[in-house]
Amino acid sequence: MNKEKTTENPRAAAMASLLAWEKEGRYANLEINASLSNSKMSGADRGLYTALVYGVIERAITLDYTMAHLSARPIEKIDESVRCAIRLGLYQLAFMDRIPPHAAVSETVALMPKHTRGFINAILRTFLREGCTIPLPKEENNAEYLSVLYSTPTDLCRFFIDSYGLEKAGAILEAFLRHTPVTVRVNTLKTTMDEALSYLKDADPEISPLSDDMITVSSAANIADGVKAGLFFVQDPASRLAIRALDPKPGETVIDTCAAPGGKSFSAAIDMNNDGKLYSFDLHENKISLIRRTAGALGIKNLTAEAQNAKNPREELIGTADRVLCDAPCSGLGVIGKKPDIKYKPISAIQSLPSVQYDVLKGASLYVRPGGVLVYSTCTLNPKENEEVVTRFLKENPDFAPAPFSLGKIGDVPSGTRTFFPDADGCDGFFIAKMIRKN
Repeated sequence: MNKEKTTENPRAAAMASLLAWEKEGRYANLEINASLSNSKMSGADRGLYTALVYGVIERAITLDYTMAHLSARPIEKIDESVRCAIRLGLYQLAFMDRIPPHAAVSETVALMPKHTRGFINAILRTFLREGCTIPLPKEENNAEYLSVLYSTPTDLCRFFIDSYGLEKAGAILEAFLRHTPVTVRVNTLKTTMDEALSYLKDADPEISPLSDDMITVSSAANIADGVKAGLFFVQDPASRLAIRALDPKPGETVIDTCAAPGGKSFSAAIDMNNDGKLYSFDLHENKISLIRRTAGALGIKNLTAEAQNAKNPREELIGTADRVLCDAPCSGLGVIGKKPDIKYKPISAIQSLPSVQYDVLKGASLYVRPGGVLVYSTCTLNPKENEEVVTRFLKENPDFAPAPFSLGKIGDVPSGTRTFFPDADGCDGFFIAKMIRKN
């Protein structure tokens, strides 16, 4: 690759980050944050760089399928850096309307050593001559077709088909590519909804109220100053709804057993108006400092953040909590739209999760006092991690029962369980189950 400074050229920076993702398995968000922290790029170039990295990772399977169609050379025999450059060029041509085709080709080719440029140029210009059309498998009713159309591994497509049916699987995968908007929870400990709207309109004219305490914004970058001041924090609507289901009240004892990075704990503390006791536990000590720091910026004073294994509850807190949230570690298959890396993990890696989740839920349940509430949630779309874990728990723990709850304008949930889908609900894929410990 050309030695041009990656800190100044968004395409060169994108190439470097994509190679790090390909070769070293770095997470896209961590790689982007690290790259931008040392970058001299302008705001527009930073946006282009970020869009290229996320976009190519998100569409890698579709881009590779197209590359194989255009190249006489088997794709597995193409050098990694050359393959990465072709992906970068194809993505700009196929999915970025605002970039002129000649710029997408010439500036991508210029990134590479001279001996590779002819091959890359030929692939990209052939794609242009063919009208930038993505070749798709002929059979529409199968996992291979969905894999290329929505750039998702075939095994994961089959998984969603088996779980929700072909039509629903396609709708879910399509929704992941549309991306959910950025939303923030207003911190009413420091401001009001009206004041937050007024403040945000100056920084982001495209904002709109989503609920009585949530606002949709066009970009997280536009609201950085307000976040730093603790006026609000970024939270997905589904995550907020988990706390609405928990329904913490001022003066209560509330425990969040798997709290990091802390968003649900912060929402609970605000609902409690800083009154009562809120324990935010997480297994990893290094994540606790982040929770404490953010809680301080938000003006939260009733939160105690400490390291604790969720499977093994603290003796002194057993049977004392009015409400317990168990936001269990999960496969993350509901947040692929925000974290496209997730879809490339092998399906086999999630098979052991339900057993872990059951143990975590069992540990959380021991904190609940008689008559108290237990909420189990995940950010995944997988019945085995969701409904089946809850079904097993209720069967093996008859002192708990499903608890109906209401989500305001979204409606009532008489069964006590609700799955949110990105295609139907416009938020992350998410699961919430509410239970009550019998007196």
